[in-house]
Amino acid sequence: MNDISSPHATAAVLAVVPPPTSKRKRWLAACGLTLLLAGGGYATWRLFFADHSVSTDNAYTSVEVLQITPLVSGPVKKVNVVDTQAVRAGDVLIVLDDTDARLAFLQAEAQLARTKQQVRQLLANDVNLAGQVDLRGAERRAAEADLAKAQAALAKAVVDAQRRRNLVEEGAVSRQDMSDAETRLLEAQAAFRQAEARINVSRAANAAALGARQANAALIGDSTVDNHPDVLAAAARLAQARVNEERTVIRAPVDGIVTQRAVDVGHQVSAGARLMSIVPVTQIHVDANFKEGQLREVRQGQAVRLTSDLYGTDVVYDGWIDGVAGGSGSAFAAIPAQNATGNWIKVVQRLPVRIRMNPNQLAKHPLRVGLSMTATVALDNGPQERSATAAATGP
Repeated sequence: MNDISSPHATAAVLAVVPPPTSKRKRWLAACGLTLLLAGGGYATWRLFFADHSVSTDNAYTSVEVLQITPLVSGPVKKVNVVDTQAVRAGDVLIVLDDTDARLAFLQAEAQLARTKQQVRQLLANDVNLAGQVDLRGAERRAAEADLAKAQAALAKAVVDAQRRRNLVEEGAVSRQDMSDAETRLLEAQAAFRQAEARINVSRAANAAALGARQANAALIGDSTVDNHPDVLAAAARLAQARVNEERTVIRAPVDGIVTQRAVDVGHQVSAGARLMSIVPVTQIHVDANFKEGQLREVRQGQAVRLTSDLYGTDVVYDGWIDGVAGGSGSAFAAIPAQNATGNWIKVVQRLPVRIRMNPNQLAKHPLRVGLSMTATVALDNGPQERSATAAATGP
């Protein structure tokens, strides 16, 4: 039996067992080849087969909540809804006491009737004033005729007096005739002056009648009872009173869910006070907050896959990007971050992205405001391709 401790046995063993350095090299080469193949496979999958998308779970449902406020003041007569109640557009939410509004409507109605009577009186006065103008014109013409007659009588009296004066000197007429002729001259002069005064009065009266008619015409113009400005103003006040009376009944403007009800029967409410809110759940959208590095290829109109924590991954919503916010949340914070300091630390910012949802899917699986969502944007699906899909699935 050979002794393994002999030099010949040791040499034989070393010839059979490979050196440890060559084994390590083969192991390292195998590991490197494995990593290379894995990297190449991942790159191939990522390049040709992987879904190019960005995703975030920092997303929440949101909607423009409608505030229900009265447009008129008054005491609350009836409240027909409670919180969490679903309402349809046009449903009566609140009824205010309409006593004051009804009285205001009746007063406006009476004022309209009174205004119409006043306008009819103005129109009738125009006819009366037109007659007055004609009458004063006739009086002026009569006064002018009287003046002409008095002027002729005065001229004759002057001639007769002059003739008598000449004949008295020759002794052809008596001094009595002369005295009578001078008396008639004085009477003719007085009649002439009276005719002049009368014609001045008639002219002034005619001018006054014309002025009165013109003033009345300025009040009525070319209008009638129906289109007179005063009547139109009274009709507008009546219409406003009618609208105020109708506004005592407050209706739901859209379909939605009642929330934050803050009114009860008997409350005295004023115009503009918030009474309740309505959440239009059929118009819910998603505000997804993506990291700034995720938005390189995000464009308006791209398709979005949405799931909610409420229904889980079994319910998938189709959506598309409606727009990207103009700034990060920190930029519009009440106290913006002050980065111009020596101990500045970079924080990855997020931008809100508004995502519109398919209304048909929302109707089938309704959501509420503030629920957590997961949004995945398909970067391969461009805005133009999505616009055709959106036309088929929803507005």
